[in-house]
Amino acid sequence: MNKLKKLFVRWESFLVLIIFLEFVVFGTLNSKFLNITRLFNSLNQFLPICIISLAVTFVMITGGMDIQAGSIVGLTSIVVGVLWNDAGLNIFAACAVALIAGGLCGALSGFFVAFTGVQPMVVTLGGSFLYSGLALAVTNMSATEAYQGISNFPEAFRAISKTKVFGVVPMQFVIFLVLVVITYILLHKTNYGRKVFLCGVNQNAAEFSGINSRLIIMSTYVLSGVAASIAGILLTAYLGTAKADLGAEYTLPIITAVVLGGTSNRRGSGGVIGSALAALAIGLLRIGLNLNGLATQYLDIPVGVLLVLVVSFRFAGTNPKLRKFFMKKKKPETVSKVEKVD
Repeated sequence: MNKLKKLFVRWESFLVLIIFLEFVVFGTLNSKFLNITRLFNSLNQFLPICIISLAVTFVMITGGMDIQAGSIVGLTSIVVGVLWNDAGLNIFAACAVALIAGGLCGALSGFFVAFTGVQPMVVTLGGSFLYSGLALAVTNMSATEAYQGISNFPEAFRAISKTKVFGVVPMQFVIFLVLVVITYILLHKTNYGRKVFLCGVNQNAAEFSGINSRLIIMSTYVLSGVAASIAGILLTAYLGTAKADLGAEYTLPIITAVVLGGTSNRRGSGGVIGSALAALAIGLLRIGLNLNGLATQYLDIPVGVLLVLVVSFRFAGTNPKLRKFFMKKKKPETVSKVEKVD
C-alpha cells in the first residue's frame, strides 16, 4: 500500500510514462505515428477535449459533474455561424457573443447546482438536452440547411487553425498550452483556487471560513461553459463549418481525461496538469489505434475501458476496507513462533 500511495503522489509522472510508452509502442507498430506534422494535424481534432478538461477539473474538485460541455460546443459553433452568416455580424464579434452565451449556459446550470441542491449529474444532463435543443433552434434561424452546415468563413477566422508556430506547431496547441498555464495559476496559486479545493473537501467548513461556497461552485460551471465555447470556436475554425451537433461525442473523453488525470469529485483533490497530460494521453491512444487499423466508431471502447480501470484502481487505493485487507499480515504463524520463544 505504501508503494501505491507513492504512485498517486506522483501521478503526473505516471501519465508522462504512459505518453512515452504510447510513442514507443505505436511508433514501433506504425512509423507514421512519429511524423510530428501528421501527429499534430490528427491531434487538432482532440484539442477541444483537452481544453474543456482543464475547466471541468475545477467543477469536479468542488464535488460536481459536468456532462453538458459537448452540447455547449455545438451551441457555440452554430451561434457563431448564424450571427456571422445570417445576422451580418463581424466574425470576431460573433465569437465574443458565443463566449458570453457559453458562460451564461454554465452559469444557469451552476446556479441550479449551487443554490437548489439538485444533483450535478441531473442538472448537467438536463443542460445537455437543453443546450442541444437551443442549438437546433438557432440552426432553424439560418437560411442554410442544417445538414449542410454554415461554411465559407473569412480567412482571418480560418487562420486560427491554419497558422503554425515554427511551421510545425498548430496555433490551437499553443492556445491549449496558454490555457494550461492560466488555469494552473488560477487553481494552484490564487485564493480562488484554494477556495475551490476547500469547497470540495468540506463545503460546510468553507462556509464557516467566510467563503461563499455557492458562488464558488457556480463559478466553476461558468468556467466550464466558457472553455466549451473556446473549444467550439477553435473546432469551427479548424473544420471550416458551423454545425449544431459538433462536440456531441465529447462527454466520455472529457470525464475520462479528468478522472485519469487524478481528479476526484469525492475528495476535493486534483490538478490541471494531470488533466492536461491525461487528455493528451487519450488523444494519442485514439490516434495510435486508428493508425493501426481500429475503425473510428470503435475508438470509444478502449477509452471506456480505461475509465473503468482507472476509477476501480484509484478506488481500491483509497478505500479503507480494501486498505485494511491488503495490510493484514500474511504469515501469522511467524508471530506465534516469536511468542513461544518469549
